[in-house]
Amino acid sequence: MPLDATRFVNRQQTITRLDAALPVENDATAAGGQSMTVAAIAGAPGVGKTALAVHWAHRVRQRFADGDLYVDMRGYGPGPALDVGQALDTFLRALHVPAEQIPTDTEGRAALYRSVLTGKRVLIVVDNVSTVGQVRPLLPATPSCMAIITSRSRLSGLVAREGASRMTLDVLSPDEAVALLSDSIGGDRVNAEPQAAAELARRCAYLPLALRIIGERIANTPYATLAEFVADLALVDHQLDALTVDDDELSDVRAVFSWSYQALPEETARFFRLLGLHAGSDISAAAAAAITGLNLPRARKLLDQLTAAHLVQNPARERYLFHDLLRAYALERAQAEEIPEQQRQARRRVYTWYLWMAEEGRKVILPYSHAIPLPPAGPDVPFTPPSAVAEAMAWFERERLNLLDNVRQADQLGDHDIAWQLPVVSDGFFELKSYWSDWCDVHLTGLRAARSAGSRLGEAANLRCLGDAYWRTEQREAALDCYRQGVDASRDVNDHWVEGFCLRGLGLIHEELGRIEEALNLYSQAREVFRRHGLTRGEGMSLLSLGNCHRARGHLDTAIDHYRQAVTILDGINDQWSVAWASYPLGLAYQQTGQLDEALEQHERALELFRRFDDRRCEGLTLAALGDTFHATDQRDDAQRCWQQALQILDPLGDPHAEAVRRLVAQQDSSDETY
Repeated sequence: MPLDATRFVNRQQTITRLDAALPVENDATAAGGQSMTVAAIAGAPGVGKTALAVHWAHRVRQRFADGDLYVDMRGYGPGPALDVGQALDTFLRALHVPAEQIPTDTEGRAALYRSVLTGKRVLIVVDNVSTVGQVRPLLPATPSCMAIITSRSRLSGLVAREGASRMTLDVLSPDEAVALLSDSIGGDRVNAEPQAAAELARRCAYLPLALRIIGERIANTPYATLAEFVADLALVDHQLDALTVDDDELSDVRAVFSWSYQALPEETARFFRLLGLHAGSDISAAAAAAITGLNLPRARKLLDQLTAAHLVQNPARERYLFHDLLRAYALERAQAEEIPEQQRQARRRVYTWYLWMAEEGRKVILPYSHAIPLPPAGPDVPFTPPSAVAEAMAWFERERLNLLDNVRQADQLGDHDIAWQLPVVSDGFFELKSYWSDWCDVHLTGLRAARSAGSRLGEAANLRCLGDAYWRTEQREAALDCYRQGVDASRDVNDHWVEGFCLRGLGLIHEELGRIEEALNLYSQAREVFRRHGLTRGEGMSLLSLGNCHRARGHLDTAIDHYRQAVTILDGINDQWSVAWASYPLGLAYQQTGQLDEALEQHERALELFRRFDDRRCEGLTLAALGDTFHATDQRDDAQRCWQQALQILDPLGDPHAEAVRRLVAQQDSSDETY
């Protein structure tokens, strides 16, 4: 939830209606057939819908014992709206649903979301909605929850179908507007010039956003009279009359914005308008430095100035965002005052900043993943590389939506090189965090951009990534097509890394389909490509896959030999993540041949590594295998302990192996009772 507004004009009538809409606190009553509670706050831009919703939510959040959720749907503004599937994904993760358990389709996510909320008391604030379709899947189906929605639209469909209570927020009354101005500049100045104060409120169209901006400027100019400010504002308003057109969302506030903007020092004004070129809904201080071509300390100072003037908001440490209207105004000024080449250079700087931050994160998280040539960052794109996996993953998580927005914008505006490179260097994050839909979408854009740029390398790299994404989401035919195209494209540009992993990807799908001979042939081809070109990790992963095929055919000694070679190679390059993946099946093969001490050794090693990388599913599978080995050596207590721990992990994940482990736990309990 965003911070509560520090200055808030009462809006008492609407607050009273929201209070009356609260769900009953008695759980028994709530379960007795009462429908869900939905309140929709509609109103013009800048009227204070978000401030009211957040202010009221802070007042009542203690009544919702299971917490609160907030999302900005970005329904209005220059950038793309947030997809409802992305919003559901975010909510489900916030509700502690494991990423692996989140469906890839919006309908599946919505159904799971409603199920998770059943019986809970959660307050949901869905801000900045443009259509009913954008919000309906986010509504809870339990009467103990409540949803608050803000929109410029009346959202009539919600009133008719969901029975939402609609509250239309008007501009402030003249008295309320003057009260807000008085709160900003002091009652003495308002009382000394009441007519001028009333005229200032009128020229702000009684909108809280405009009043806060004008109030901040007046407060910082203590020796000027309010009448002087009225005269200045009237002059600006007259100058802008010729610019006003029908359906112009800035028409009511452009004079106030222009008046404040013109008072900024030139450096600060340019900084403000260049921020309007950024594709994402929020921006970090470092990205702001990049887009404006300044060093980070200077950018922070200018951001502080804009925050103090209420021209940007500072919702979290080092994070900044515009109100929709101010973002539109900043973009308008950038397009009017910066020539197209200057606009392009500013965007290229911030694209390059995201590109290199993602690249440095890739090196930390997955150092043996695909490296591609990138344009140099240059001295005007300062960045600080992450030094640890947790730091890199946290950066990716914070910037995920900005990465997606910048890829889309770069593709749309013709910066096709960035639009295919950024998906490739970000690829591992989307996979590791199970952002399945985003993973597919970003590489579809990357592939299109590569083809627009005429980059066969870009095609090859994005086809391989897209093949992985389709494979992980069980779209096997689409994955096969991408891998086959990826092999052809990679051979055209001699990218042996992509060639080898596309061949291995084809092998994985054939193995899943039971075509073991075809899989063996493809894995062997992949191994030879990797071996011939000194790509050590690829050779190790190919040996692992060959071992899996031989184990499936019952050739256990051959499988063990391949697994041991894989472990040796991967250990040699200190790729501990992949070592765990090889140790786990090696332990299974030892288990099948009765070499139980060796099986225990491999599975204990795999377990330690999977825990280090916080891979919960693989941890659960390894615990189950350990339990099997302990059971085979008649260590029944250790077996039961491992199986129970495995079930505690696999069951919440919805893993298909959970049921088999459950049966083992039950059989052991029954055996113990008999014993």
